[in-house]
Amino acid sequence: MKTTADTQRPRPGAGILRTALRRNRGAVVRGTVLMGLYQAGETAFPIALGLIVEYTMRDRSLGSLGLSIASLAVIITTVSLSWRFGMRVLQKANTTEAHRWRVRVAECGLQPVARDVDLKSGEILTIATEDADQTADIVEVVPLLISSLVAVVVASVALGLADVRLGLLVIVGTVGILSVLSVMSRRIGSSTQEQQARVARAGAKVADLITGLRPLHGFGGNHAAFLSYRRISTEARRQAVTVARVNGVYAGTSLALNAVLAAAVTLLAGWLAYSGRITVGELVMAVGLAQFIMEPLKMFSEMPKYVMMARASAERMALVLAAPALSDPGTGLLEPGGDLEVDGVRHESLNGLTFKVHAGEFVAIAAYQPRAAADLAAVLGASVPPGSYGGVVRVGGREIAELSVESLREHLLVNPYDGEIFEGSLRTNIDPAGTSESVPEAVEASMLTDVVALHREGLDHGVRDRGANLSGGQRQRLSLARALAADSDVLVLHDPTTAVDAVTEQLIARNVAKLRKGRTTVVLTSSPALLDAADRVLVLDGGVVTAEDSHRHLLASDADYCRAVAR
Repeated sequence: MKTTADTQRPRPGAGILRTALRRNRGAVVRGTVLMGLYQAGETAFPIALGLIVEYTMRDRSLGSLGLSIASLAVIITTVSLSWRFGMRVLQKANTTEAHRWRVRVAECGLQPVARDVDLKSGEILTIATEDADQTADIVEVVPLLISSLVAVVVASVALGLADVRLGLLVIVGTVGILSVLSVMSRRIGSSTQEQQARVARAGAKVADLITGLRPLHGFGGNHAAFLSYRRISTEARRQAVTVARVNGVYAGTSLALNAVLAAAVTLLAGWLAYSGRITVGELVMAVGLAQFIMEPLKMFSEMPKYVMMARASAERMALVLAAPALSDPGTGLLEPGGDLEVDGVRHESLNGLTFKVHAGEFVAIAAYQPRAAADLAAVLGASVPPGSYGGVVRVGGREIAELSVESLREHLLVNPYDGEIFEGSLRTNIDPAGTSESVPEAVEASMLTDVVALHREGLDHGVRDRGANLSGGQRQRLSLARALAADSDVLVLHDPTTAVDAVTEQLIARNVAKLRKGRTTVVLTSSPALLDAADRVLVLDGGVVTAEDSHRHLLASDADYCRAVAR
């Protein structure tokens, strides 16, 4: 039979699980040995009781009794210490491995080149937390699976020495139980994967709603947003109930089958003792093992479920970790002080856009269609892979497709109009790396000085997640200060003053022009103050440049321009 390429290729989820086991093989081996000793000790306890009944009661000597008590003490000590240190080793490895996968997922999300992943940030958050934890459980599951198998084998051998039929009953019963439960575990794996996906989508919806809470309040979209989240959350709840139901059936079936096997062993041992085929001591051992074996059998039969859950989570992590990059960056380096050139770019609303900004020039672009400004900012910021649009963008005479991401980011910075604000302080938001030497100038140019002056801590004033304790204008000025503090050779600002008043806007425009003098600056804006501060203005209409002049000349000569930007 011919094997298809798909079946030959190893599944990413299985590879992730193998990686987790391979890099924790030391802990897995130690944990398996210690948990094996624990299970062997637990199994030895009823065996020892049977031997005590068999020999001590028959001899009725204090020496035999003392030896029996010492043997039980050794067994109990072995059980206690092996469990304590075995679980310590396994849980430490489990926690460490989960941390590694969380960091790995976060690293993929923070790479300069985006990956081709059709997931929202909320979904990736779920993958980096719950799925990472469940994937790391494989480090703990495998040793527990092996150790419970040790208990079953030891019990089978001990019962087989008393009577072959008892040993065979345990072996055949265990195989039968696992056969039934392995089929059920596959359903649990697929259901769990679907549940995680639905929970992740609900988390992503919550993140979107929190981000847009103020605009929703503004236009009265609260109820519609609530209904949208309620629908997704209800789907996640229903799937969670389904998973819980399947898990309940699995646990009930496992417990029932284990109880049936234990009862069968007990009844068979009783019949053999009644028939005189085994001794009273062997009967005590058999009954004790029949009661004890339920616990390792329960653990042994539950492990396939946890393996399937780990596999399902690993498959979801592979959606992020194994996703290809959207583009292959070049390796070229840039020299400072170059021009910015857009040559025949066709992307979304851009229709063969061409213009050039000379080194040290301050150019404003007035886009009549806001979508065109957003598309241009995405192209310049390399958010759109160079191979996915027509035309080229050059910095310093070199196409950005030829440049390394690090070099491009060092020389060209595009500050979006909705720049994220992070939890921390004003200072850490302006200068995250703590290396900028122009923070005071950036604060002054962005007119953030009044925010700093309001608080006793100054730049060390605390900022909540997403700038929740700042107004819209304060968040926008903080984002602008961060862009100016970066002091890049080429700076592109997208609508940096839409949330500030006219007076502040005038001051910001004048300050930015002064601070950026001699550095290449492009501002996508309809602000008259910024347009007037620019060396020249490009009019972007219909995806192409339709006019070019100073702001004041365009006001005097172009009626459409006057209507578009005059306030």
